[in-house]
Amino acid sequence: MKPLEGRVAFVTGAAGGIGAPVARLLRDAGAYVVGVDRADCPACDEIIVADLAQDDAVHSLALRLSEHTPDILVNIAGVMRFGLHESQPADALALCYRVNLLVPSVLCGAVAGPMRRRGSGQIVNVGSVLGSIPYPWFAAYSASKAGLAALSQSLRRELQDSGIAVTHINPRAVRTPFNNGDVTRFLQITGMKADEPGWVAQRIATAILSRRATLNIGAMERLYATLNAIAPGLVDSGLNSQIRRARAEFS
Repeated sequence: MKPLEGRVAFVTGAAGGIGAPVARLLRDAGAYVVGVDRADCPACDEIIVADLAQDDAVHSLALRLSEHTPDILVNIAGVMRFGLHESQPADALALCYRVNLLVPSVLCGAVAGPMRRRGSGQIVNVGSVLGSIPYPWFAAYSASKAGLAALSQSLRRELQDSGIAVTHINPRAVRTPFNNGDVTRFLQITGMKADEPGWVAQRIATAILSRRATLNIGAMERLYATLNAIAPGLVDSGLNSQIRRARAEFS
């Protein structure tokens, strides 16, 4: 018997560079996968075409989740903002915070009660290493992903002993169309490593299957995240050369 046989997984961003292989792996593990995206998702058993920027769409998804609560909720959908924070329009900032933090928060809230009453379930939030190592030129993205990490930790404590697992995963950069030309150039000039999406999806699927609490991908990233939490000045110094190279290109 497959490990997720008879389970339902609800995946946002299911047509994306990470979402599609995650959906495929969950199906391979036996889950019935309901995907949410603005485009079709061949890797899913069922697709809900929805724009998470729209209030009506989010309300409809939350209602569905509360009435037909899946075994696993996987929040992958995200929006990237890159550039000097002073150059970011208010509507672009609002969209970034909305999709990366508000929407997962609403959807988590929709499933938490039914899962708790049922005594089983799993909430999975896919964040970013930039949430634990906030980077210049990614201020809104880093802030929204830091908020997602806090949401996950709060929910884990709130749902302790309820039978619900809360899994928070921090990938580092991934080679997907999510990265525009400027982001790709930033990765090149700063020497930041970018992983293949299939490999990242496998790590995410493994964390889901093991109901792992937290996964931070990358040994150096884990070290820097720990240092940033206890001695941010050391990280400031460590990033200085990267920042100088990036400033010459993007400021």
